[in-house]
Amino acid sequence: MPGQQYPFVAREAERGAASLSPMLPLTLVGAQSVAVAGLLDTGAAVNVLPYAVGVQLGFVWERQTTSVKLSGNLAIADARAVLVSAVVGSFAPVRLAFAWASVDTVPVILGQTNFFLEFDVCFYRTRQCFEIRPAQRTQ
Repeated sequence: MPGQQYPFVAREAERGAASLSPMLPLTLVGAQSVAVAGLLDTGAAVNVLPYAVGVQLGFVWERQTTSVKLSGNLAIADARAVLVSAVVGSFAPVRLAFAWASVDTVPVILGQTNFFLEFDVCFYRTRQCFEIRPAQRTQ
């Protein structure tokens, strides 16, 4: 299956090219659908969902019983495990597991568990773009 290319996006206009980041547009589907841009982060162990996005998807904090331990800058935030259907470009929907954080000071983060298990990504920083395609499973 051919890949789809996306441009790097400036996250801070005043910093210009220094703030270019691989931000992937995708739609998350829960009780509601929410269009977001997720930061592709190969160093993140898990996918992370900001609190407000989880609420928009229809999650209720008190009903989520599986705690997730976050690390790094998010170590002080509580998080709960949630499953979300995600649509990326014209690819078939995939099921993504997120650590739904109790804070909004974080972007949607797409990490090793399980975004990078579902998609192969090639970064072309000098060309300011990246390419994504569904992972090809080996037997």
